[in-house]
Amino acid sequence: MSTLDPAKLKVEYCGGITSSGPIFPRRYTLTHSDTTGELFLTLAPNYAYNKIKPLRDEVLGEWRYYNNKYVFYASVYVDGEFGPDQAERRNSIFIRELPLALSAIRYGDSAFFAANPILKNAPIYVYFDSSISTYNRMEYWGPFSEYN
Repeated sequence: MSTLDPAKLKVEYCGGITSSGPIFPRRYTLTHSDTTGELFLTLAPNYAYNKIKPLRDEVLGEWRYYNNKYVFYASVYVDGEFGPDQAERRNSIFIRELPLALSAIRYGDSAFFAANPILKNAPIYVYFDSSISTYNRMEYWGPFSEYN
C-alpha cells in the first residue's frame, strides 16, 4: 500500500458542497494520475463522471443513512468491460490501494469530519462491482477513524 502524501492530493468542492456540509447529498469521486502520483478528490452532489478515465480505477463514495446511523458506501469497478482475465489483477490492486483511497477521502475532507465528528466512527462498506461472482461482493472496511 502507498502512503498518503498530502502535497499530492488535490481537492475540489462543486455544486454547493462545502468543507462543512451538507452530509446529503455528498458524493466523492477519487481519481489519480499514474504518471505524477497525484490524487484528485471531487466532492459534489453527484459523482464527477467527467473525471473518470477509461481505465475505471476510481473510487466512488457517498454518505447514506441506514438503520438510524450514518454509513459511508463506496464502490469500485473490478471488471465489467475489462473481462474476467483482468478481474483478479484489478481486484488485488483495489484491495492494496483502498486504504490509501480512504485516507485521501478522510484527509481531503478533514474539515467536514471535524464539523461532523460522529462520522469518524461511521462504518465504511465497499462494493466490488464485478460480473464474476468471486469478485462481486460487499466488504466492511472499518470506520474512518482507522484512516489517518
